[in-house]
Amino acid sequence: MMKRPVALLLGLSAVFAADKGEWPNYGRDPGGQRYSPLNSINRSNVAALKIAWTFRTGDAYQPKDSTPTRFEVTPLFAEGTLYINTPLGRVIAVDPTTGKQRWAYDSHVDKDLGYGDYSARGVSTWKAGRGKRRIYIATIDARLIALDAATGKPCSDFGDNGSINLRKGLRIPPLPNGLDDYEETSAPAVIGNMIVVGSGVADNGSITQPSGEVRAFDALTGKLKWTWDPIPQDPKAVGADSWKNGSAARTGAANAWSTIAADPARNLVFIPTGSPSPDYYGGERLGDNLFANSVVALKADTGERVWHFQTVHHDLWDYDVASPPLLFDVKQNGVSVPAIAIGSKTGNLFLLNRETGKPLFGVEERAVPKSEVPGETAAATQPFPVKPAPISAQQITAGDAWGVDEADRKWCSDEMSKLRTGNIFTPPSLEGTLQLPGNIGGMNWGGMAYDPAHSLLILPQNHLAAEVRLIARAGYEEMRSSRGRRLDGDWEFAPQRGTPYGMMRRLLVSPKRLPCTAPPWGTLLAINTRNGDKAWEVPLGRMSAKLPKEWGSISLGGPIATAGGLVFVAGTLDPAIYAFDVETGKEVWKGALPTSARATPMTYKGPDGKQYLVVAAGGHQIPGLEPLGDYLIAFSL
Repeated sequence: MMKRPVALLLGLSAVFAADKGEWPNYGRDPGGQRYSPLNSINRSNVAALKIAWTFRTGDAYQPKDSTPTRFEVTPLFAEGTLYINTPLGRVIAVDPTTGKQRWAYDSHVDKDLGYGDYSARGVSTWKAGRGKRRIYIATIDARLIALDAATGKPCSDFGDNGSINLRKGLRIPPLPNGLDDYEETSAPAVIGNMIVVGSGVADNGSITQPSGEVRAFDALTGKLKWTWDPIPQDPKAVGADSWKNGSAARTGAANAWSTIAADPARNLVFIPTGSPSPDYYGGERLGDNLFANSVVALKADTGERVWHFQTVHHDLWDYDVASPPLLFDVKQNGVSVPAIAIGSKTGNLFLLNRETGKPLFGVEERAVPKSEVPGETAAATQPFPVKPAPISAQQITAGDAWGVDEADRKWCSDEMSKLRTGNIFTPPSLEGTLQLPGNIGGMNWGGMAYDPAHSLLILPQNHLAAEVRLIARAGYEEMRSSRGRRLDGDWEFAPQRGTPYGMMRRLLVSPKRLPCTAPPWGTLLAINTRNGDKAWEVPLGRMSAKLPKEWGSISLGGPIATAGGLVFVAGTLDPAIYAFDVETGKEVWKGALPTSARATPMTYKGPDGKQYLVVAAGGHQIPGLEPLGDYLIAFSL
């Protein structure tokens, strides 16, 4: 057992309150289980849930020439108040029983800078002993701000009058006018007396996208405590030899844009990283590229690496570790094992010992296809868990094309037949490669929940293919201008500057705007962590009210579990939140929302003694579907 500094343990009450009615972290506990011990709402009465109150932020916004805001927040509930943030950089304190605003803080984000992922997923909180509680927001324009939880006023003793500019101090800094290249979308992690923060780095602009350092700051003063670069800069460091042709110094990204998990008892933080820049061509960064596409355990007080596990070697597919790591304990052979669940866009789910990084059920390195693109060398093997089995399909051919009618099916088949096909790790190509899962992944940032009473991991998965094509530099601009880019899922282009190739990609959607993959397009499933087997799987949501329930919906949002024997989840394209029986997967309730929810819900016990279920409904920003929204909806019995 590793020794734990006293200074870290002093702030333990700040990271996880003993009050079972609170929700003081993004995933409720620091390890992100998203499990509530509340059971007032349960299988016997969930059908009676009704809307208790609705709060509107007023911050739904559509810039003229870029993507709109994405209200993806999971609120915190601590000491009798709900706390949320909005994509426009506002923090709002809300009365938990009435939904009335108590205070609001405006960080004055420039709302028209064209942010690539214009979202807000949550805030963090910390309290030292008997001191005042603080709320921390990492804004879309990359500032870390500390606020007094009682008043919403900036804490003047933190950083520069309450704020730290996270764009400064990086190995590869963002361009002065490139605010869309470096963002913050996830809530910072809190462990002991420190705030640990990652970053969002735009994909595919160039080799030298901003670097993805993870940094820890003193929660009281804002003083920098340590910095960890996911790309090793010391030639003698572990992982340095996985970066060939001098690429470590010039390559950016490999950043942690998802939620960081923490284990205060073991003095560890678990960092989920994404792909290095750019995503789809790696000829300028040959090698396995540690510690990109990995979960890395760091000592919380120093930032020193303890262990790592890489989910994808030399990523060429945008297969980030988008899903937040989840910490849990499970009994195997009568012994309690400290474990971590690592979900990936690949649809592979890895279950490891969180003290050592060793797999619980084994991992195999399997041979995968070679690249046919001049200058590229794909990894010869990739890791696959022995158990659990992949949560989503990982291979598709033109013969598998689906359509709602014969015309749609033929269009999909014809488009797919033009592409290189193979297993999940078939590299991008000049003629185009069929990719399954596509870049939204089998799993994405919505992540998982864990029910300790049943040893079940519950998670949503998506079943949607994509086409990826590399474009020789000489023809990139011509191709881009002829195809254009729309925001409804058609072709997306990126220059990948510094490489011989630009890229284009699209989700494979038919002329009737339905996936070319066979339904269900989204499911909710449960994995038994004692043996790695699937316990159940059911369709999740609907793509539209006109389509059969059995076809499901893609989902961008995660589930929560409760002691009431329930799993609550939203995130689908239809305007609804669902409850499922945790033992069987049977749908037992559906709550109507004013627009679709692209967020993970939460639950708490209010000062009035009632249990509330809360979800943010912001819409999915897809033309013709549910409208943009700014709703926070609370349900109760």
